[in-house]
Order: sequence, then structure tokens, then C-alpha cells
Amino acid sequence: MPDDLPAPESGLLLTHFLTVSDVPRSRAFYSDVLGGEVVLEENPCIVRLANSWLIMNPGGGPTPDKPDVTLQPPTDPTTATSFLNIRVADIDRCYREWSAKGAEFLTPPIDRKAEIRCYLRDPDGYLIEVGQATGMLRGVFADPPAGSR
Repeated sequence: MPDDLPAPESGLLLTHFLTVSDVPRSRAFYSDVLGGEVVLEENPCIVRLANSWLIMNPGGGPTPDKPDVTLQPPTDPTTATSFLNIRVADIDRCYREWSAKGAEFLTPPIDRKAEIRCYLRDPDGYLIEVGQATGMLRGVFADPPAGSR
């Protein structure tokens, strides 16, 4: 088995599965824009991104191992239940390079005390946070989330 597939010989390895509407388009985004390495083109598409893997396949109805589950890409861009969190050493450089390759960020990087961060979406609308630890490295953490107290 090739070494670049997410298949540990012992223990576990965390990957992230994305239900996508167009595998070639998503594969190109994660490899060409974000710099991932295509490990497997399709069925499923696997892209190694830094120290992790993304597995992508089209949506579909229930299967014997998930009898009541239908997979589909996000339908409402204003609601997210999870998102990818990419940690980088130089957020300004990532912002410039990825923007030049077609990534569309919601805002430029914003200093949030503990970190500098910004968000972008992939072609299916999945939210991706890009963050650089700054203050947290010196014990300065972010304010509590809105609505909490």
C-alpha cells in the first residue's frame, strides 16, 4: 500500500470527509489553490494537505452502514455546523498567495488578540478558517464567544 494513503499501521489517523458536488473542481481547489497533494483522483478523491488528508466524494443516499443518512454539500452559506481549521505560520502570505490563485476570503486577516484569522469558502461553500497563533503564544486569549457569559 502506498505510504501517502491515510492508512495507519497502528493507532489512528484523523482525516476529514467532504461531500462535494463536483469532485474535479474540489480536487483542483484543495490542490491548486491551497497546495495539497492529490493522492487519489476519485472514488474517493484523497488530497493530502499538510499533515492531514481530505477525502471527497459526491453525495448520495443511505447505504447499509449508514441506513438513515443522506450526504449532501452545504445548502445554506450562513449556517455552519463544522469547518476546517488551517493553522499557518504566516497568514498574510497565505492570504496573498491563495487570493492570487482564486480563493475568495470573507474578510482580510483580522487580529483577534489570541490569533490573527480569516475565513474563506471552498467551491461547495464549506467554511475554512485560516489562523496564525499570536497572542496565545504569550498567554493572551480571545474574548469569550458572542452570546456566552
